[in-house]
Amino acid sequence: MSETDRDMIIPDDLKYTANHQWIKMIDDITGICGITDFAQNSIGEVILVEFINNIVNTEIEDGEKIAIIESLNNSIDIFSILPGKIIEINRPLEDSPELLNDDPYEDGWIYKIELEDILLFENLLEPDEYIENLLPEDF
Repeated sequence: MSETDRDMIIPDDLKYTANHQWIKMIDDITGICGITDFAQNSIGEVILVEFINNIVNTEIEDGEKIAIIESLNNSIDIFSILPGKIIEINRPLEDSPELLNDDPYEDGWIYKIELEDILLFENLLEPDEYIENLLPEDF
């Protein structure tokens, strides 16, 4: 697990996107996805996680909206990292949105997806590439 100069946690076993999302493969085609420690810290205290209606068992393309996360000062849309089928969402986030702040890589995961094309996974950022992608002023 890597830590940046500002104690931001960046697990080594995940792949990342430039917009601060992560994916962890749990088998050959299934990944768990969420937002990074940087993202949860940037948005602030999360007060609401709302999933798109009927998103489970839906085939989605890269970049389709899955959820909305709201904090006291901001809101962000969560989009699919890769194309595939949403097989599960983290329902406990609806009642306990603070899980995103407390543990964005374990209890605060957002959705599980069966990837349409596992080869696209390889195009995502490695942990060191994600760190390099962060702007110096982010710290």
